[in-house]
Parts: sequence; C-alpha cells; structure tokens
Amino acid sequence: MLTLFHAPQSRSTAIVTLIEEMGIADRIEIRETDIPRMDGSGRRDPANPHPEGKVPCLVHDGTVLTERGAIMLYLTALFPEAGLAPKPGNPKRGEYLTWLFWYGAVMEPVLILDWSKIESPALQASLRGAAEVVARLRAALEKGPWLLGDDYSAADLLCHAPWAWFPEGTPDDPLIRDWVARCQARAASARVKARDAAAMAARAAA
Repeated sequence: MLTLFHAPQSRSTAIVTLIEEMGIADRIEIRETDIPRMDGSGRRDPANPHPEGKVPCLVHDGTVLTERGAIMLYLTALFPEAGLAPKPGNPKRGEYLTWLFWYGAVMEPVLILDWSKIESPALQASLRGAAEVVARLRAALEKGPWLLGDDYSAADLLCHAPWAWFPEGTPDDPLIRDWVARCQARAASARVKARDAAAMAARAAA
C-alpha cells in the first residue's frame, strides 16, 4: 500500500502533481496533513511519520521515504510505464538522476541562501551561487525544450518548483521564464493547484 502525506500549498504539491502526471492517483492514498508554516499557522501532525513532521512523506508497505527527489526517483522507478523518467539503460538516465540530486544538494540551498541574503566565501566555494544555478539550467534548456531534451520529465517538475511557489523570484531570463510557464501550464499542475487552493480556503473558513 502506498500513502502520501500531503499538506496543500507546500513542498509535497510537487509530488501530488507527479502522481497526476503519471496517472497513478488510483494507486496511492493521498492523506492531507498539517505542518508548521512560516507564518506561524499550522502544527505538527503526530500521524505523519516524517521524522521532522514535514512533507512530503511517502509510506510504502511500512517503509518511509522523505525528500522530493528521493520520492520522485522511487515512484518513477516503481511505475516506469508512466514515462516520466528515462529507464535504466537509456543514455538520458544519468542526466535525470543528476538533476534530481543536484536540486536537493545545490539548487534549493543556493536559492534559499540567495533569498535570505546570506553570503559566505565557504558557501560560494562549495555551492556556488544563484547565477551559476541559472546558467546550468539555461545551458540545458538551450538544447531543450525540457531539461532532458525533447521529453518532459520529473526533473522539470522538481527543478521549476521554486518559481512555481515564488514566481516573483523567477530569473529575468526569457528561456527560463518560458520553461517555468510551460511547466505550470500543464493540466496536472492546474488540477493540483486548484485542489490545493480549495483545501486552503476550506481550512481558513473552518
């Protein structure tokens, strides 16, 4: 049995969108949960098995998985027929894995540090900066239209996510803005955004 713990309008939205894209919503129970939020609202849900009370958290027959890249890798491997990731043996597989791991190890930390105006020679030396993140994405998209070339994948879903959440921070680069807009215009993204908005409105009215 597969269960995803999801908080509307949070990091787990990307996983719900992946599930929609893959057409596997009938095979996964999506359990809405609460989390502490930056504005002080929300609380930790004791029913959520994530070690830090965060989302996303995927439970498969008692095994707990956290972190978006790991969950995306797991689901796309579990349901390869959905076509959201290159299969083992495909030359694009290495690129796909690299994007998933680079996002969590470099891209998101760099963007958070940049938005927080935190600078340090050590951080710059190890992670580089926002300019390097943008340059790496642009180099891939110049060969595009997606990060892996002709095919949209879970890598696009994950790597565009910061600017889906914070569109004002999208780099002033036409190539990247077009890519983000195309990711957001996909039917799965629109459906999940609408459901998340409705869930948050219901919470506010309760």
